[in-house]
Amino acid sequence: MHCVKKITSDMYWVGGSDRRLALFENVYPIPRGISYNAYLVLDEQTVLFDTVDKAVSEVFFENLAHLLGGRKLDYLVINHMEPDHAATLAELVLRYPEVKIVTSAKALQMIKNYFTFDVDGRVCTVKESDTLTTGRHTFAFVMAPMVHWPEVMVSYDTVDKVLYSADAFGTFGALDGNIFADEVNFQADYLAEARRYYANIVGKYGTQVQSLLKKAAALDIQMLCPLHGPVWRKDVAWFVEKYQMWSTYTPEENGVMIAYASVYGHTENLANIIAGKLADAGVRGVKMYDVSVTHPSYIVSEAFRVSHIVFASPPTMRASS
Repeated sequence: MHCVKKITSDMYWVGGSDRRLALFENVYPIPRGISYNAYLVLDEQTVLFDTVDKAVSEVFFENLAHLLGGRKLDYLVINHMEPDHAATLAELVLRYPEVKIVTSAKALQMIKNYFTFDVDGRVCTVKESDTLTTGRHTFAFVMAPMVHWPEVMVSYDTVDKVLYSADAFGTFGALDGNIFADEVNFQADYLAEARRYYANIVGKYGTQVQSLLKKAAALDIQMLCPLHGPVWRKDVAWFVEKYQMWSTYTPEENGVMIAYASVYGHTENLANIIAGKLADAGVRGVKMYDVSVTHPSYIVSEAFRVSHIVFASPPTMRASS
């Protein structure tokens, strides 16, 4: 059965959510799952933006077939070649053999390394500011290397002002029917996971994210369509500002994270005393984490949120010879 979501008059979400996966990229805990987003535009020519992870491939292909309704798929735009977005590429080509693939030159090389189908006969490489017109829509392509792979690009719909942003502006967490950020309590339910996604997946590429944000500032972006998490159709500037802060390593708020390790509880007691003294001094937003039971991704994420960090650990012991 298909499960599609209409986003604009002729653009649809055709992805899927995985709530069974315990570790994203076999590293990061995702207790609320993950979504794999793909988008289909039904113009005079049809164009699909990215594919999905194999975990949700069945519903993805059902969604695609339902919306195409027998029409051929004219174009596939690949913004990002990571397997959670490109693993189903070979099957897509088998199902839609006439499809033309539009992507960056670096992505083309990856396709050749990953797959065995006839690549040269169907791939059209694009560079900065190249465009593709499919009827009503004209899409412009913006290179975004190292956000967070070297081949990444983003695609901008110059008509509907939509940015297909690849892994930028992504969020951990499955989509529970409400696909838009304004349909959920994003700050309460998704912001921490958006921050954790950024800090751990993209965080070390602040310079490259800044380069992309400068390019994006020249565009009239009315909607953000990332490859993970909710779609943004309202308050886009608010979320972009979060990326501005995170990519410049600017704290979101004045606060303190205390990350501690304790063998017999003495260092933990010290950490509690520090937290209490900070609270007495009027400091708000203190968060404490026992690193022995807290996944590092949460510690890294908090380091992006707060203005001050305290590390507390037991003294090391060395055996004398």
